[in-house]
Amino acid sequence: MDAVVKPLQSRMPKPAVSPVVVPSRQEAEEAVRTLLRWAGDDPSREGLLDTPKRVVKAYQELFAGYREDANAHLERVFEEVEGYDDMVLVRDISFASHCEHHMVPFIGKAHIAYYPSEGVVGLSKLARVVETFARRLQTQETMTAQITDAIDSVLKPRGIAVMIEAEHMCMSIRGIQKQGASTVTSQFTGVFRDDPSEQVRFYTLLRGFK
Repeated sequence: MDAVVKPLQSRMPKPAVSPVVVPSRQEAEEAVRTLLRWAGDDPSREGLLDTPKRVVKAYQELFAGYREDANAHLERVFEEVEGYDDMVLVRDISFASHCEHHMVPFIGKAHIAYYPSEGVVGLSKLARVVETFARRLQTQETMTAQITDAIDSVLKPRGIAVMIEAEHMCMSIRGIQKQGASTVTSQFTGVFRDDPSEQVRFYTLLRGFK
């Protein structure tokens, strides 16, 4: 039997309206030239002539998450899952984000689990939620909470577990310069928060097959 798809638009919160005034492409390119001069180089030399255009184009891709609504990726739920109501876990969702403090990358993996209440979403949609929040200036702690909140606000599951592991370039290539150090953040709701054995089960499934 084909899965029944139920729209959740009526339950979805409206995306916040950003008060940020976006500068023109020309202004953004000039800002790059200013940084190049501040760094001590000449933006008019041959190798840097097209760098401002390339940087602005790259920023459009790297920070595309500002133009996306993470909740929209979760707006369709599949109810016809043959009575399945156990944990759904998607592991090792790779991502690259940028630290909002130094604007340098942090790279890692996200792991998401939830207990369905009214159905499940397509597995790729959870990865899209991660990607939306990753492609913004971030802290890892905020990103962990945002992923949890998006899933909770739209799907209303019985419990959510989100864990992120990442290496931060602001720690490995500048400052203390400790390569290989990783940061782990996690957040639990519902049955995962109320029952410690569910957290154990989450970690067991997460690590048990590696």
